[in-house]
Amino acid sequence: MTEDITVLLADDHHLVRSGLAGLVDAADGMRVVGQAADGAAAVALAADLAPDVILMDLSMPGTDGVEATREVLRQRPGTRVVVLTSFSDHDRVSAAVSAGAVGYLLKDCEPEELVAAVRSAAQGYSPLDPRVAGALLPSAAAPRPADRLSARERDVLRLLAKGLANKQIGRELGIAERTVKVHVGHVFRLLGVADRTSAALWAREHLPES
Repeated sequence: MTEDITVLLADDHHLVRSGLAGLVDAADGMRVVGQAADGAAAVALAADLAPDVILMDLSMPGTDGVEATREVLRQRPGTRVVVLTSFSDHDRVSAAVSAGAVGYLLKDCEPEELVAAVRSAAQGYSPLDPRVAGALLPSAAAPRPADRLSARERDVLRLLAKGLANKQIGRELGIAERTVKVHVGHVFRLLGVADRTSAALWAREHLPES
């Protein structure tokens, strides 16, 4: 019988850790073995528990996620560290990868994407959110905003362009209104717009069937 993938969670927000723990423990073939509220605790727990995969936040008090990743891998080179953060800028992505992280996800990813990323990392692959891939290719042309939108964000934007409110979009897509709000905020940042009207105009010009 195949052993479960063991996962250590490192995030300074208890609510985030609790949500991640529920998600991971509910997935087939994986379980959470420890939780850390800061980078120093993550390093210590990694040494004691020898997890297969660590989901590592970057912004934590004291020892941050980049330094923690570097120290974990100095002690246990075989550990697979997957960054899970809200930041997608070039400097943070590059720093995390340079420290040895094998994957990089954003916190607004879909639950099934996160579970798949843990499984992928444990199997020796490098899960990378497509929205941060461009940060690792500084010599390449900057990706177009349309290419940086996730499939879910495209769906939200198309419905927004049709004049639907967040609650209506949530009902249409079967997701919570607060989740819609998160997606809308991220879409605004990616497109460089400040309101729904501007986002709708952009969608009608750049997305088919908007």
